[in-house]
Amino acid sequence: MNWIKKGHIYSPNGSISWSQSHAQVPVCDYLEDENKIKIYFSTRDEKGRSHPNFIIVDADNPKEILFENKTPILELGKAGTFDDSGVMPSWIVNHNKKKYLYYIGWNVRNTIPYHNSVGLAISEDNGQSFQKISEGPLWDRNYIEPYFSGTSCVVIDENGIWRNWYLSCTEWKNVKGIMEPRYHLKYAESKDGIEWIRKGTIAIDYKDNEEAGLVKASVIKENGIYKMWFSYRNFTDYRTDATQSYRIGYAESNDGISWDRKDYLMTMDISNNSNDFDSLMLAYPHVLPIKNQLYLFYNGNGFGKSGFGYAVLEK
Repeated sequence: MNWIKKGHIYSPNGSISWSQSHAQVPVCDYLEDENKIKIYFSTRDEKGRSHPNFIIVDADNPKEILFENKTPILELGKAGTFDDSGVMPSWIVNHNKKKYLYYIGWNVRNTIPYHNSVGLAISEDNGQSFQKISEGPLWDRNYIEPYFSGTSCVVIDENGIWRNWYLSCTEWKNVKGIMEPRYHLKYAESKDGIEWIRKGTIAIDYKDNEEAGLVKASVIKENGIYKMWFSYRNFTDYRTDATQSYRIGYAESNDGISWDRKDYLMTMDISNNSNDFDSLMLAYPHVLPIKNQLYLFYNGNGFGKSGFGYAVLEK
């Protein structure tokens, strides 16, 4: 599985008041009729709050930016709601002439740094505008999952079942005086993309006691096989130590539920040039099939502070 890096695409230049830094968690929507890719991402204001934004690029050359949006596509929630401190896109689904934008709602906390929940906004005008389905989350912690949920990857299967591979936090741990979350990937199902059945089914678990962050699943189905890309990191020093920080993993499944992790097939690694945007980490992959080619969009250093780039799978 030889991915060929094609380079950096985008990071904010700070000219927009609500977009001072970061282009985190790229989420891609292929506009086939226009041969363009709409890339949603999360950007941050001067207070560190996440806002959803997008750019549009040429599908034949994603480094060619055709349009940069200047207005947040969703506002932060009202004070006290689940997304009053941040809105971060994590997946988009096209269904029945509507676009379902799954996102993460952010709250700040006292005993821990933050809390996440899963939100949903829907567009009925081909992505020109989105409306949140509720002021409340699509789902939050419950008696099975007592911490938080984050990034979602949603695929509608041939039988009409909506499948969701999502981040699920399993604990917070004090690491060198900082409360750090530990999360892996779980699986849920739905008939309509709104009411979800969560049984705590683990999709990708920790490989050892040091691994602490499995996040941003990206799943496609090829020749009857489910294929997942995701990012993973360790507990300690992952913000600054390249050996502990995010890399992109890979897994396969016959049913989308039980997965065989095959990270060794994912040979793409950080850049050896310290000036490159991905010299410390590779994070938050989104794999997009276009014209018999697979594109991989991903974040580099600083969890998206350096922006995102892409790679293509060598045929």
